[in-house]
Amino acid sequence: MTPSDEVSLLGLGPMGEPMAANLIRELGSLTVWNRTPERAERVVSLGARQATTPAEAAVDVVLTVLPDLPQVEALLPGPGGLLAGWRARDVTRPVLVVHGTVSPVAVREFAARLAAEHGVRVVDAPMSGGVPGAERGELSLMIGGDESAVESLAPVFDAVARTAVRMGGTGSGQLAKACNQIVVAGTIAALCEALTLAELHGLSRADLLTALGDGLAGSEVLRQKAERWLSGDYSGGGSARNQLKDLVFARDAADDAGAPSDVVDLLLAQFDRVVRAGDGDLDHSALLRTITR
Repeated sequence: MTPSDEVSLLGLGPMGEPMAANLIRELGSLTVWNRTPERAERVVSLGARQATTPAEAAVDVVLTVLPDLPQVEALLPGPGGLLAGWRARDVTRPVLVVHGTVSPVAVREFAARLAAEHGVRVVDAPMSGGVPGAERGELSLMIGGDESAVESLAPVFDAVARTAVRMGGTGSGQLAKACNQIVVAGTIAALCEALTLAELHGLSRADLLTALGDGLAGSEVLRQKAERWLSGDYSGGGSARNQLKDLVFARDAADDAGAPSDVVDLLLAQFDRVVRAGDGDLDHSALLRTITR
């Protein structure tokens, strides 16, 4: 990046909105777009410029914080799309950052096509740390893409993350995120099983969480999810539906390597039951509801 390069962020959901706020504070300016315009009110009050179409947000560096690759692809075509916006501004080598968790294979193909046909450099930079990490600007980014493009994005990544690691070429960030999601989902599942077992024997849920949190079983997952398990409030947060989607990517990666995973298969079955029970839009810690049933 150069001092004159502009940055935009598309997708102001639970993760995108706090990321946008941190980018405004650190960079001084930011263009934002969201399919539901009302979601931009907070960041506009902080100084962001609101675009009415993706084309208006087609600047040198475009960050997307969307659930999956089809939503990113939908931003590109038509007179209101990113491609038209880049052409109108004569931005010949834009950088498109995919922060959502998507298929490693699909994002590699997507990046190759955009580079060949439009000169767009795609960097995949999925995130870990949840909404609290996004609010504090302390996310962990797993990054895939051309080394020079990734290095140029340091001011952007520094604004939203405590850790930003380039894993390799395009798609490698998504592969690392698939590994991350195995650990996250497995930790949630183990804690939900432990809480259920403890309560069946008359132990206090709160006491168990305190004891686990101060021992080897303590983790960031436990720290962030403990209050949800105590209050039973699973609204907001990272959804069980997205957790299931991410585990599908992990299974595909394992199969592609010729190393199918019993753990991933088990976790897929558990989170599939959460979605089938109608809890897919709740935080993934709502797996406890399914297990206790």
